[in-house]
Amino acid sequence: MAAKSDPLEKYNAKRDFALTAEPAGKIVRTGGNRFMVQKHDASRLHWDFRIEVDGVLKSWAVTRGPSLDPDEKRLAVRTEDHPLSYADFEGTIPKGQYGGGTVMLWDDGVWEPIEGKSASDLEKGHLHFRLEGERMKGEWLLIRLKPRGKEKSENWLLRKISDKHAGATDFLVETGLTSIKTGRTMQEIAEGKKVEKRPAKASPQTTARVARHAAPAKAKLPKFQHPQLATLVDSVPTGNQWLHEVKYDGYRALIATGAKGPKIYTRSGLDWTDKFPGIAEAARGLPAPALIDGEIIAYKDGKPDFSTLQEAISAGGQDLTFFAFDLLADREDTTRLPQLARKEKLRALLEGADARIQFSEHIVGAGEELFETMCREGYEGIVSKRADAPYRGTRTKSWLKVKCIRRQEFVIVGWTPSDAKGRSFRSLLLAVNGPDGLVYAGKVGTGFNQARLQDLRDRFDRIAVDQAPVKVPRPEARGARWIEPKLVAEVAFSEFTAENVIRHASFIALREDKKPGEIVAEKPAPLSENSAAPQSSIKISSRDRVIYPESGLTKGELADYYAAVAPIALRWLGNRPISLVRCPQGRAKHCFFQKHDAGSFGDNVHHVDVREKDGSVQPYLYVDDLDGIMACVQMGTIEFHGWGAPVTDIEKPDRLVFDLDPDEGLDFAMVKKAAEDLKVHLADIGLTSWPLLSGGKGVHVVVPLIPQADWPVVRSFAERFARALAQAEPERFTANLKKLNRKGKIFIDYLRNQRGATAVLPYVARARENAPVAAPVTWSELRDLEDAKRYTIRDAAILLERATSRALQGWGEAGQALPDL
Repeated sequence: MAAKSDPLEKYNAKRDFALTAEPAGKIVRTGGNRFMVQKHDASRLHWDFRIEVDGVLKSWAVTRGPSLDPDEKRLAVRTEDHPLSYADFEGTIPKGQYGGGTVMLWDDGVWEPIEGKSASDLEKGHLHFRLEGERMKGEWLLIRLKPRGKEKSENWLLRKISDKHAGATDFLVETGLTSIKTGRTMQEIAEGKKVEKRPAKASPQTTARVARHAAPAKAKLPKFQHPQLATLVDSVPTGNQWLHEVKYDGYRALIATGAKGPKIYTRSGLDWTDKFPGIAEAARGLPAPALIDGEIIAYKDGKPDFSTLQEAISAGGQDLTFFAFDLLADREDTTRLPQLARKEKLRALLEGADARIQFSEHIVGAGEELFETMCREGYEGIVSKRADAPYRGTRTKSWLKVKCIRRQEFVIVGWTPSDAKGRSFRSLLLAVNGPDGLVYAGKVGTGFNQARLQDLRDRFDRIAVDQAPVKVPRPEARGARWIEPKLVAEVAFSEFTAENVIRHASFIALREDKKPGEIVAEKPAPLSENSAAPQSSIKISSRDRVIYPESGLTKGELADYYAAVAPIALRWLGNRPISLVRCPQGRAKHCFFQKHDAGSFGDNVHHVDVREKDGSVQPYLYVDDLDGIMACVQMGTIEFHGWGAPVTDIEKPDRLVFDLDPDEGLDFAMVKKAAEDLKVHLADIGLTSWPLLSGGKGVHVVVPLIPQADWPVVRSFAERFARALAQAEPERFTANLKKLNRKGKIFIDYLRNQRGATAVLPYVARARENAPVAAPVTWSELRDLEDAKRYTIRDAAILLERATSRALQGWGEAGQALPDL
């Protein structure tokens, strides 16, 4: 019988272990299911994907790296099996040796085939599996391609399956720049730099979480804030200005993290941490300080069920889930941010959180489809939220709820017995608060099980009274027993009659989180009273004035554009000092910059005091909502340029911007190549960057930062980086501001990164021909664009759709600090 071949024979034969630090190949059967990815800069850059099978690492070289986009199929060339000891290898393979180059441990975790599949499927040419790594997560698929011609290599395709972990095409490879083992960049590994283990950037969101965990126990616990409440309406609002979420059937709660926390508050501010020990335990792993709004639910048959929730609380408060849908504080108050921006921050904050705390997903637009689906599946309904609105701790019309069935809370004022001895009851008598006190609202006689009946009877005996606390019609009052109005019941029903009593009612549960004094009749308002169009108190005059003469676009059309994109523009434009480009008579006539508040904009445009170099204090402009933007547009503003720091701390920049400004006549292809090169050089030192079409001639390379370095440090870094590039390639780049030095070159404008300097902001219109706008794009998209004016103010709907698409997921977000250079 022939001896079984050694699967590591090829691996060992290719290497001289006297020259390379790679481990020698030995089969070690651990029965484990580890996977890892090594970023490998050999003859060309690739990512080596490896999974543990039968004591070895089955390996593929993924030429462009793993993609989170399910529509993107990445070539994965099968390579020789590697030993399990290779899983921890990071370093350099000597030049001349097989695979000579730099190797980084880029991801690590465990894998498993999906149900019904196994590793033996590889022999059949496919493998459907799940990953749980620091970067790669969720379901993936490997498929072997049929060989073509004289191909010697075994070619496969690696593809992401669409699930909650799917994302933008190159998000992983463009943000995962450092080793998960040592935190080093490829350049640092190649140089043999010795560093202590530091947080690796598995993703911008994960890195931000790591940075937030520095000392959560010392972070001051945020105070309770009153939650925002939704207005009941009769239909779903339409348009991309609204985002829509599932309406959960549970207890509203706020989680505060920080010192002496976490704490779980009810909607009225009661501390119910002890009632939800499982959620509290899960919240201990969250960044601090933070204040998170959401709903605690329990599942029954795969759906939230309030009765099951109450039973779970009575049994000790385990096996519950907290769905987080808003963020009121994240080190600082976030309530003034637009709804969409708060949810983006919340998603990042919850990255990698305990499974008992879930991010509440939403959709932008298409709310009617979600509502129909939720009603068909037996859910309570949906909540629709204005994407541009701040958080307000009261009931507002920027949050709307639409219910599949009528359902609300009532105060129990009495009960009717089912027999002469009153051992049980036939129905509960209900009331709501009116202008002059409690008002009778009907009765409910179904929905009770034996345990509920007994619990209610016991409660009734303790608060029994002789007189009715509310006027009840004589037929319903006959034989009734009365109680103090202290208990609140949630009841489902078909409608209110003309007499304002409910019909076809069914008891759901007692609501101990709600006070009797706050219970009123909820009647859905017609949606027409809550227009789907963005609401601004600012009246735009002279709407027909043409401000783009070459295209006939008017002031009114510019205002409509800003109203439409406010939900996404305020993420970048809001709450930072701004300079305005005002063109009162149109872009082709006199335009001027304005950065100080002269008091002419009204109360919707705010100011932050800034101390100038001469010691004087000047009021700089900023806005925080749609009304602020509209007030500026009314005053002839076309462009908004922003500081690189927020008004909350103007001395700590939260981004770098390199403006690539080409000399006249230079082809846009040269600008794209320059931007791509900057991305690579920034990545070499561990910085993730993003391209922004300027709407003019060039491209801005945007580098988000954790706001910790001050302006002198940031400016110094930007200048040294720009000058180093200009010195390395003087025929392509200049870092000199003078026009004389720009001939045939691209000016790397680093001066945007100093105190008081500004750069154009995402989604801002430009005072240029045909009304282009500054627009975020991905690096892969940039390669195919012909100029920096791809989008105009006519493209508001497209920009809104793009902003919440998979392609731009995570754009402009990265928890990173400047490296020490």
